[in-house]
Amino acid sequence: MDYSERWQARFRAARVSLPDWADDAPQRCLYVSNASGVFEVYAWDRESHTHRQVTDRPNGTRHAVLDRTGEWVWWFADTDGDEWGVWMRQPYAGGPDEPAVPGLDPSYPSGLAVGQRTAVVGRSTDDGASIHVGRDKAAPHLLYASEHDAHVGALSREEALVAIGHAEHGDSRHMALRVYADKGAIADKWDGAGRGLEAVAFSPVDGDSRLLVEHERRGRSELLIWDVATDSETELHIDLPGELAADWFGDGRALLVNHDHEARSELYRYDLTSGELTRLDTPPGVVGSATARPDGQVEFTWSSSAEPPVVRAVGGGTVLRPPGAAPPAAYPVEDVWVDGPAGRIHALFCRPAGAPPYPAVFAIHGGPEAADDDSFRARRAAFVDAGYAVVHVNYRGSSGYGSVWRDALEGRPGLTELEDIAAVRAAVVDGGLVDPARCALEGGSWGGYLTLLGLGTQPELWSAGLAAVPVADYVAAYEDEMEGLRAFDRAIFGGSPTDVPEVYERCSPITYVDQVQAPLLVLAGANDPRCPIRQIDNYLAELVRLGTPHEVYRFDAGHGSLVVEEQIRQMAVEIDFLHRHVPAS
Repeated sequence: MDYSERWQARFRAARVSLPDWADDAPQRCLYVSNASGVFEVYAWDRESHTHRQVTDRPNGTRHAVLDRTGEWVWWFADTDGDEWGVWMRQPYAGGPDEPAVPGLDPSYPSGLAVGQRTAVVGRSTDDGASIHVGRDKAAPHLLYASEHDAHVGALSREEALVAIGHAEHGDSRHMALRVYADKGAIADKWDGAGRGLEAVAFSPVDGDSRLLVEHERRGRSELLIWDVATDSETELHIDLPGELAADWFGDGRALLVNHDHEARSELYRYDLTSGELTRLDTPPGVVGSATARPDGQVEFTWSSSAEPPVVRAVGGGTVLRPPGAAPPAAYPVEDVWVDGPAGRIHALFCRPAGAPPYPAVFAIHGGPEAADDDSFRARRAAFVDAGYAVVHVNYRGSSGYGSVWRDALEGRPGLTELEDIAAVRAAVVDGGLVDPARCALEGGSWGGYLTLLGLGTQPELWSAGLAAVPVADYVAAYEDEMEGLRAFDRAIFGGSPTDVPEVYERCSPITYVDQVQAPLLVLAGANDPRCPIRQIDNYLAELVRLGTPHEVYRFDAGHGSLVVEEQIRQMAVEIDFLHRHVPAS
């Protein structure tokens, strides 16, 4: 097949997420797949070996869970990707959908926990966050409400305790925890400014009030056990570099630990009694997610930059195989370490055929609390198939490299990250890997924001820009975006546009629109609640006024698309734009 058929085949190949399962009926599972051409929810009964598509919507379905009994599938119903809606439910065996929590108005979702007789629903609106509890089919009552950000953390096994994360102290990036019982709030935990806490899950054992918590007291993500009943805690000192996440084994005596270090990850079993740490057999690459089933079997999703994703069992074979042909293999990434303005920067380099120096796409991740890694990426491979080297930069603001690195953009977002991107560009150019006259800046969401800001503040560095669903006019974006993101913006900017107008002006792409010289492609979702369309239109209007060359691709969805053919159309538009403005040969 030619290069175009090859990259399109990677997008069209069916994929499946890690199957979730019902606590009291573990043979009943749920996963998300694009097998129909749209990412939708599927039910899988392991005993009968049957699969059933649960949802079927034009723009796909992203969020779904099983209740503890396995009787109901809960899924979130928004409109055309706008993320505003209500939870619906459907019998596991099939049947009509019905409102899962009658009486709750539409909102943005802010967490969900569904037990045997209890549902805890988090909501976010322009008024702030609220958390509601419904029991035994009774109308839900209000558990918590605040103008600040908050979300559902965990529901205990016997359904008597509810943990939430909240930002009453004013910083939604570093949450505090509170636990409620029927009589009200019974426990609080906050580690202070700049140190977040995240509730993972209560112990899976009946009557056990231990809550697994992620903390960052020593500058990275680590683990502790908080016994809510006695208000005592035990920090787990696990001697591994990088960052740690975990969940329980079914007997409550051990944890399944996901160890993330320098763009790769692996699994361990940590015995809570002995402190013994045992590495589980996972191949080099990235463990996307993992779970320990009631019988102790560990299942996980895995991929590498060269090998497509699979769902495996530790010590066994493939757990769930997508229908149809596997996607074509892709290309390995190489590690690049660069001395930057505030420390070593980790970048990943993926090279096309031929000899350097290559034309390059600096593909910048979103988030910003995310990171590029050694996992399989159809988009990356498509750029390489088209003749471009791909450079990923885990700039200051990325997760996985410690709290100081992640929080370094506060007070100066955008400009900080671009310093690191420029340092990596200089290193790969000086090293003879990349042609300085053929460097495109590309990204989606926060990566799209950095693309627009980079074209305006570093016009001499970039030959073209490709910005998907970006922040373009930050003040207008703040006015229109969901409240949870306003809280995030206040945390990284140091306040609202009214509080610190000079910071928003200094860090907004529209401030520098008159300095953009390179050809620019903007992709925008009509229903995007995260990077709303009005603020993009403001930026585009300025480009028109200035006569700056640019192209626009609009699509009828939200913050990206769950429709495979739409993803392919967008990728084709980007490759065509690159070939016209940054020739591959």
